[in-house]
Amino acid sequence: MTIKNNEFSRQFEATVDGQLLSVEYSFQEKKIFLTKVNIPEQLDGSETLSDFLKQILEIAEEKKWRVVPIHPKVAAFFKKNPTYKELLPPGIKI
Repeated sequence: MTIKNNEFSRQFEATVDGQLLSVEYSFQEKKIFLTKVNIPEQLDGSETLSDFLKQILEIAEEKKWRVVPIHPKVAAFFKKNPTYKELLPPGIKI
């Protein structure tokens, strides 16, 4: 899966099986707020979203961003994958 950071639309994008998957974001200081997940019904519930989020979090880690999971699916990912909790800003608990 290849991720593109579409800065104009403020979203990370990937195409899987001909379907566009995206996670919208906003920035404030050195924090990235993951605000909305757009996933086709055919891919919902599969490991596709999890793989996509892992790659987004790798980008955040490389750029030294803190991640604020606003969307419930992103928050659920953090709950299932406690190794990524180090990317949360101080004071944010999930």
